[in-house]
Amino acid sequence: MGAFFSMNHFMEFFVYILYSENIDRYYTGCSENIESRLIKHLQNHKGFTSKAKDWKLVYSQKFPTKELALVREKEIKNWKSRKMIEKLISGNSI
Repeated sequence: MGAFFSMNHFMEFFVYILYSENIDRYYTGCSENIESRLIKHLQNHKGFTSKAKDWKLVYSQKFPTKELALVREKEIKNWKSRKMIEKLISGNSI
């Protein structure tokens, strides 16, 4: 193996929440690069985020591994509670 390390070893992963004023909905996702992911959400595609073209990043949280980010994403999605998401976005502890 030597001195070679995978670039993934040094990558950070993010859980992010987008908001669309047009449809008044939140979307939670996970990515290595939030900016490029947001661009993809705003492009023409199939899926939930295709319903609006005004998505804005309202929250992000950094994790050292993809696995930890996916656990957090699932936790937020399982809340199924707009009030809890808005509390998280506002910076209040959950």
